Amino acid sequence: MALKMQKSLRYTIFKTEWGYFGFAGIGNALLRTCLPLSEPEKVKSELLDTRYWILGTRKASRIKYREPRIEFYRNLFKILQRQITDYFKGAYVKFSRDIPISLDGFSSFGRLVLMACRDIEFGQKKTYAALAKRLGRPGAARAVGNILAKNPLPLIIPCHRVIRSDGKIGGFSAIGGVKVKEKLLEHEFTGLIRSIENSSNVIPSTTEGKV
Repeated sequence: MALKMQKSLRYTIFKTEWGYFGFAGIGNALLRTCLPLSEPEKVKSELLDTRYWILGTRKASRIKYREPRIEFYRNLFKILQRQITDYFKGAYVKFSRDIPISLDGFSSFGRLVLMACRDIEFGQKKTYAALAKRLGRPGAARAVGNILAKNPLPLIIPCHRVIRSDGKIGGFSAIGGVKVKEKLLEHEFTGLIRSIENSSNVIPSTTEGKV
């Protein structure tokens, strides 16, 4: 069976207030993210885990892929790097939608779940059941949770903003687990309050009374 060549996998790692963050991309699409860790080598190991090198395949697929050429690229998705850095400083951030994301290997429903999750705004929370209902599958809350547990792009696809219907926080499969999920939600709540306070302190300009 012939092997299909992949494009180069490029990755970058940069420092944030919480530690070293990393992401990787194929072509012009974002492929994986790694939430902050204390050491850049740990981030690199997570990003380049060989389990994620065989892209766009499913169990039934007959297509085989060569391992892609791997390149470190400091300026990869530079705007996104700045946004992520600002996020961990406490800023209210809406991550750029100009960067395509790769969800190869997911079913059509899986892609819908991940894209719906991507729409959840900074500081908001949705339940697994609400996400399922939005997609026309009101009984699929568990399936939604299983898909989010495989989210390749934590933070960019903010699965930490999805909780259980009983108000409990639910699971979190990214490095750090539930403690990191709680920390991210608290971080965003604080950032949202700060953003609202800053907005309310802005005095609008007016020309009233001027000739």
